[in-house]
Amino acid sequence: MSLLTTLARAEAVAGGRAVAAATVRHRYLGAEPVVFVPLTTAGEAGAPLGAMIGTRREEPELLVVPQPLDRDLRFAFFAGLARVLLPLLAEYEDRTETEPATRNREESEVCADALQIVVPNSASADYVRLLGRSTRFLRTVEDPDAPHPVPVPVPLVGRWLTHYAERARTPGSALLLAMTDLLTRHWTTGQSAMEDQHLGALLGWIDPPPGLDGPGAAARAETGRGPDGLLLSPPAGPATDPVFDNRVLAPAMSRYDRARDALRAAEETPGAARARAELAAATAEVTELVAGQLRPAWDDVWHGLDLLRELPEAAHVAERWKRDRWSFTGHRDRLRAGEPPQPRRDDAVTAAQKLAGRETAQARLLAQEALDDPLAMAARRLAGEAFAGEVVAVEMAWSEGRRPMPRPLVTVVTGDLPQAEPGAKAYRALPEARSAQSAELVALEEREQEPGRPADRLVTVRLTGGMGSGRTPKEGSVPAPGDQVIFTLFEHEPRGGPALPEAEDTPWTHGGPPGRADAPQPPDPVTAEDFL
Repeated sequence: MSLLTTLARAEAVAGGRAVAAATVRHRYLGAEPVVFVPLTTAGEAGAPLGAMIGTRREEPELLVVPQPLDRDLRFAFFAGLARVLLPLLAEYEDRTETEPATRNREESEVCADALQIVVPNSASADYVRLLGRSTRFLRTVEDPDAPHPVPVPVPLVGRWLTHYAERARTPGSALLLAMTDLLTRHWTTGQSAMEDQHLGALLGWIDPPPGLDGPGAAARAETGRGPDGLLLSPPAGPATDPVFDNRVLAPAMSRYDRARDALRAAEETPGAARARAELAAATAEVTELVAGQLRPAWDDVWHGLDLLRELPEAAHVAERWKRDRWSFTGHRDRLRAGEPPQPRRDDAVTAAQKLAGRETAQARLLAQEALDDPLAMAARRLAGEAFAGEVVAVEMAWSEGRRPMPRPLVTVVTGDLPQAEPGAKAYRALPEARSAQSAELVALEEREQEPGRPADRLVTVRLTGGMGSGRTPKEGSVPAPGDQVIFTLFEHEPRGGPALPEAEDTPWTHGGPPGRADAPQPPDPVTAEDFL
């Protein structure tokens, strides 16, 4: 936790309301995102209890599993999920645009947009990953040897959910978003990070209802109960309230089980019609109970979207969303090419590539957020990773050699304290430039302090790029005395590391080349959670 975050939490506690942690919105929000609020069964990892899903606030699609221990009912839930998601995904798959050729890539086709899924919290995002893992390997009714076949679309939606959950691990990605993570990025509350995972409590701090402050609204969301003893704001998925499970849901499921057993015993008898009516009533009761637990979280997610849309979009958001569109397009192409499902465990090279890509994405995200947002840049300045101030002197100089190049010395007066030694690289963003202007830290000295004024410093940098190829710098590339400038000690476009070996060149310590007779078996046996 940075010092600014600590100060913001203290301010939120003192003021009784969340304070802004950003001046712009750092994540992409689609025009019609899919809101997905799942619930899982207590004590049964991966067994779905129900879900609300849809693109319209007033018309959610409700999926309920009256008895999560019944395999057929779980498969019906997955089929319902596929029925909702796959047509939406297909709409985006066929809307494409052409990307012009570049030096490193031929002209190619990319999806013009991608489906965005929003869940209440990070636990729900992890649950999406579990749902994908549990369904993408299932055998369908097209396989005559399948012991428990599922409808044909189920493995396909499992592969899509797996891709979305994997992509969500890339910093800055917006294909699968957790609302609590979105809100905590843009507002700071006076409660702990763990308490921020309760969406109702988080919204209570950000936008408390009339008559309540942040702590009061959060306490009401976390512990407030109605006359029936149930929470007014149930957990925002996928877990359920134990009181709800024990006092309400368990008896209702018992009545459902008895009604189903009675119907089986009364088949083709005069009492079958009555048994069917009792089963329908028991099913409706469980459905109503689950819907009551889902609806508050559903409304909270949409409330969070409304709050986020009030913030202007950051400058680099479109660039990161374009990377998401490329990811979406790549998975679409793999499906159409008939490639097998994603493996349960990546090989050494693939795992290393993913890790390296995520590290690069994290560095790029932090740099872009600092460039887009003065509050984010303030945190980097406070950490000594950037400095801002007024240019007080510019001395023109040139490099030595047959073709002298401009290397002006720029002196900046600043109240920041850069954590770098002379010779360190620095960077400055130029308007309408494709890359940052490079510089080199030359000197750092304390300025003579005047009585009654805070201490400041003189930082001298040598500009080494971004000025064109001539002896005279391009107009606007060298600041003038009196200009306000910001130099960073971090790169604006971090690059990845060296290339990794091909799979067939993987050393034996990491599994050896594929296909070898003595290659060890992958340490990922099939488990019960793979086949819910």
